[in-house]
Amino acid sequence: MMPTMQIFRNAYSGFSRPAWMLAVMVLINRSGAMVMPFLAVYVTEVLHYNLSQAGFILSIYGLGSVCASFLGGWLTDKFGHFRVQLISQVAGGCLYFLILQLQQFEYVAAGVFILSLVNDTLRPANAAAVAHFATTETMTRAFSLNRMSVNVGFIVGTALGGVLAAVSFKWIFIANGITGILAGIFFFWYFLGIQGAPPAPKLAQQQKQPFPAAAPSPYRDITFLLFVLLCCCFASIFYQLFSTLPLYYKQAYQLSEEHIGFLMSFNGLVVLSVEMVLIYLLAKYVKKAVMIIAGVLLLGISFILFNMVQHTSVLVIAMLLFSLSEILAMPLMSTLTAERSGIHNRGAYMGLFTIAYTAPLVIAPYLGTTIASLYGFTTLWWATGGLSVITAGGLYIVVQQMEKQKSVQQTAIPELEKVVPAV
Repeated sequence: MMPTMQIFRNAYSGFSRPAWMLAVMVLINRSGAMVMPFLAVYVTEVLHYNLSQAGFILSIYGLGSVCASFLGGWLTDKFGHFRVQLISQVAGGCLYFLILQLQQFEYVAAGVFILSLVNDTLRPANAAAVAHFATTETMTRAFSLNRMSVNVGFIVGTALGGVLAAVSFKWIFIANGITGILAGIFFFWYFLGIQGAPPAPKLAQQQKQPFPAAAPSPYRDITFLLFVLLCCCFASIFYQLFSTLPLYYKQAYQLSEEHIGFLMSFNGLVVLSVEMVLIYLLAKYVKKAVMIIAGVLLLGISFILFNMVQHTSVLVIAMLLFSLSEILAMPLMSTLTAERSGIHNRGAYMGLFTIAYTAPLVIAPYLGTTIASLYGFTTLWWATGGLSVITAGGLYIVVQQMEKQKSVQQTAIPELEKVVPAV
């Protein structure tokens, strides 16, 4: 039996220095991510919009994110992930100070759209950078490392955001803006001399060939399009965490903003504590399809529990299952996308995959708040549970197909290299 400390060391070993610096940059950025978790509460409690208007604002944010996914993927392939990440963070940080001044519904909606458009061009660029500075052996753990930084920041951001919101909501906008700018400055300082360069010749050789089963454009890759559609369904359930769940805490359990912040930060704490080790232990022995399906089903169960038990303890248990769900599903989804892409179309693939997590922001919050307002939260939680079962079944089939295609192509590459000489 491998000693516990050795397991931890192995789980965190093998990363290049730029991979660690990307994680630090994300940590700084996400430590100030306070506005989005409290946006629904802000527009209802401070701006006095109704529940439907709050859902519309969240959907507008999602629409900007969808546009940013297309734009960010295209910009990444054209100009490189360095420039996209830098401009996104600095410009996005500045926009928070502008949004804080807006009061009228139309102006707030327009401002939120522009904010999400600028902020979320970071996603495909950052994902492409993570894949770029990772080796084949560390790819999944590199995405987990990046997610670990996201969740450490989420712990700090949501907890501090709840405290600041209890004083005044303006402070969460100010803090979010400052940390975004600081993350951009740190990124510029470290990566200016590196930019898109791979850290070692070995990595450059590994990334020389794209995954042969992938089309020149992800929009022609039918299998991958089905994968993205199913990931979109998963994200539609997942994003209830940021839209309807805080409202449920507030209305069903009368939790204060501070308690909501600490409860949501528990999610980040769980992910931080176990994701890297769990991925390290399972990745070699459990198929990607099995891990992803388990994660999707746990997500549905976490919401169904709200209908099964009416006690504050269920809020903690459900958040624990919610956390295990994203640990099992999300890193593997990112890895499958990176493995299917090549150097010259990675931005496009990551951009399309990012849409799986941004498109639901257009519909999921509005649909969730509408169902909750018309039929109650009980109906909403049953609906999310049912959708998780359907999504899990679809993903199991599609992921197995993707892995089968990858295996066939990897077998064919040595034979192809015997026929076609290296250039």
